[in-house]
Amino acid sequence: MPELAPWQWLLGAACTFFVGVAKTGVPGLGILAIPLMVLTVGDARQSAGWLLPLLCVADVFAVVYWRRHAASGRLFSLAPWVLAGMACGAAALSLSERYLRWLVGAIVLVMLALYLKRRFAPEKQLPPARSAPYGITAGFATTVANAAGPVMNLYLLSKRLPKEEFIATGAWFFFTINLTKVPIYVWHGLITAKSLTFNFVMLPAVLAGAVAGRWLVERIPQKLFEALVVLLTAVSTVLLFF
Repeated sequence: MPELAPWQWLLGAACTFFVGVAKTGVPGLGILAIPLMVLTVGDARQSAGWLLPLLCVADVFAVVYWRRHAASGRLFSLAPWVLAGMACGAAALSLSERYLRWLVGAIVLVMLALYLKRRFAPEKQLPPARSAPYGITAGFATTVANAAGPVMNLYLLSKRLPKEEFIATGAWFFFTINLTKVPIYVWHGLITAKSLTFNFVMLPAVLAGAVAGRWLVERIPQKLFEALVVLLTAVSTVLLFF
C-alpha cells in the first residue's frame, strides 16, 4: 500500500473523480488531473505512471457510454502523426521533467491561440486544420505527460463536431493511445505494484466521475460546452508551467 498522508489520498480521489468527469462529460477537466496527481505522488515523472491506468479505466466507461456517436473517420489522418509524436515522446522521457512540461505547455498555448484565430476569423479565410501538427503534438504530449487532452480538444473543436461526437471521438482516440502507452511506461519503470494498488483503491472515484460527467453533458448547451472546453484548456495548460 502506498504510504500517503490523508490529504494526499483525498487529493488523489479528487483527481480521479475529475478524470471520470472529463472522459464522459467535460473534456477540459482532464488536464487538471495532471498537476493534482503530481501533488498527490510528490514526483512529476512517477505521477504519469500512477495516472495512466486510471485514464485507461475511464476510457472504457467513455467508449461504452458514447459508442454510437463516434466519428472515428476523423482520426485516420491523425494516426501516423500521433505515432511519430509518441516515438519522439518515448525518446524524450529521459530528459528533465520540468523542461518537458514547459515545452508541452508552450505548444498547447500556441495551438490555443491558433484555434481562437480560426474560431473568430471569417469562414472564407479559414484554411483546413492540418493533421500533422496536431497529431505530432498530441503523440508527444500524451507520452511525456498524459497531456494530449488540450491538443485533441482543439483539433476536435476545429472540426465543429456536436458535443456528443466530440466526446465519443475523443474517447476512442484516448482509449487506443493510452493502451499503446502502457508498455512504454512499464519499460521506464513508471507503472509499479505500488502505483497499481493506488489505482485499485481509486476505482470507485473513477466510476463516480464517469456517472457525473454523463449527467453534466446532457445539461450543457453546445455553445457553453465549447466555451468551457476552451477556458479549461487555457487555465489547465498554464498550470503545467507551475
